[in-house]
Amino acid sequence: MASTGKILLSVTGFDPAVWRAELEKAAPDRVVVEEPSGPNDPEIDYAIVWKQRPGVLKGLPNLKAIFSIGAGVDHIFAEGDLPDVPIVRVVADDLTQRMSEYVVWQVLDHHRKGMLYRDQQANRIWHEDRMQPAANEVTVGILGLGHLGRDAAGKLLALGFRVTGWSRTPKAAEGVGTYAGEAGLGPFLADADIVVCLLPLTPATEGILSQTLFSKMKTRGPLGAPILISAGRGRLQVEADILAALESGRLGAASLDVFETEPLPDDSPLWSHPRVTITPHAAAASVPSALIPPMIRQMDAHDRGEALTNLVDRDAGY
Repeated sequence: MASTGKILLSVTGFDPAVWRAELEKAAPDRVVVEEPSGPNDPEIDYAIVWKQRPGVLKGLPNLKAIFSIGAGVDHIFAEGDLPDVPIVRVVADDLTQRMSEYVVWQVLDHHRKGMLYRDQQANRIWHEDRMQPAANEVTVGILGLGHLGRDAAGKLLALGFRVTGWSRTPKAAEGVGTYAGEAGLGPFLADADIVVCLLPLTPATEGILSQTLFSKMKTRGPLGAPILISAGRGRLQVEADILAALESGRLGAASLDVFETEPLPDDSPLWSHPRVTITPHAAAASVPSALIPPMIRQMDAHDRGEALTNLVDRDAGY
């Protein structure tokens, strides 16, 4: 029998009414609230959050787990003094598919000279660039071989690209050349023509997309200078260093979906840079109808005594 305990919903940047309606549809036997009924609310079993109201998770004596509605969990750790309960990161086919679509779209756009041809169209220039490498001549390196990274790698392999991946600890992925740890980062960067960043945000990865990293990339390849695709978290990147690398020719182009400050300020030079593609943190939207049912299934299973899955490692931060 399903639990009749409460689910606390605390989200910023999403319409809570939409998420609440989906929760009530998927879990009619549970009560959904957006605030505890008072200090030490004993009836709240689970919390579903995104950039939750500060302090809302404290003083919940019977809280069993915290669920994030986005792929990142750094917003949860930003609170600091969290309840000592499991944290579950979202893993859903819909979210994974959307991220892989974004990665493939941007890789293909750079590979097939989308920026060049859009510029030629604007200027009514009819000219075929015949220096078009084949996919198997291009190496796409993925920073972050978690669930999202491995799925994107598989789809890029199916298109014929060479794919490599880097992770903090050694991981295996079929058909992917893998690198790990500090010792593997330099060789990984030196081999990649397009670098896709899907890393989680942790103290170890904050600001990783910087001049130090760009200096380790290869200088030239079949697409010219290396290309950056950033779709992880905004604080992974140092935008001043990205601009400097573009101006120096260290980077040939960049596709950026996330930013240090969001929305991207009107006065950011990234908006008008001719070799930058900007999307508004839209790579992988969190859709309630796709994400809520697996969360409820996990809650029901946990109430039956089964273990939660997709747990966050608090020490690693993801």
